Amino acid sequence: MTGDFAVWVYLSRTPLLWLTVTLVAYVVADRIATATNRNPIANPVLIAIVLTAAVLELTHTPYATYFEGAQFVHFLLGPATVALAFPLYEYRATVLRALAPMLAALLVGSVVALSSALTLGHLLGVPREVIVSLAPKSVTTGVAMGIAQGLGGDPTLAAVIVMLTGMTGGILVTPLMNALRIRDMRARGFAAGLAAHGVGTARAFQVDVVAGAFAGIALGLNAFVTAMLAPIAVSFLR
Repeated sequence: MTGDFAVWVYLSRTPLLWLTVTLVAYVVADRIATATNRNPIANPVLIAIVLTAAVLELTHTPYATYFEGAQFVHFLLGPATVALAFPLYEYRATVLRALAPMLAALLVGSVVALSSALTLGHLLGVPREVIVSLAPKSVTTGVAMGIAQGLGGDPTLAAVIVMLTGMTGGILVTPLMNALRIRDMRARGFAAGLAAHGVGTARAFQVDVVAGAFAGIALGLNAFVTAMLAPIAVSFLR
């Protein structure tokens, strides 16, 4: 008990406290997800966010203080995204056989994700800054923040919207695919990665390794395509 208290005192005086809180929250969330047999509703990312937010609220800790300690996790977003190139290489033969439908799905999915956000935002009278932050909602957080900032949006708001999109997709993707009777794991995974980026990719890997590989491919390609299409789409707002 004395040793545990000493560790707590040490962590509470360093930025490592909030990195530790983040990691512990995710471990607990993953245990809960495992206990529910990976039920889509028991999304570990969502649970970890709720647990971490509860700790911040109870301790009255500002976000800036939290981020000072947890920014290492934020830094890892970049390397984690790049690492998704490994599934592309590993399944390159399978990818080449499905290249044409993949590229068609990629283009349609990217355009629909962008145009739906911009159109609905415009029709509802949402301020331009918010609409721009909505535009990259279906790409991974690091890329979305860069796109939003480059186009005059709010990168922090973009990150929140991206997480909400991912969590919604991670919860809905498996029941939706089952309801539509889509059995091809390549199609299921690609759709999950395209619409729900990292969270969808994590969910796809939980279901099937091939689905996860194709989700990772979709995540990477969609980030690239959206980065090119977003400035063009946003220009129509003017």
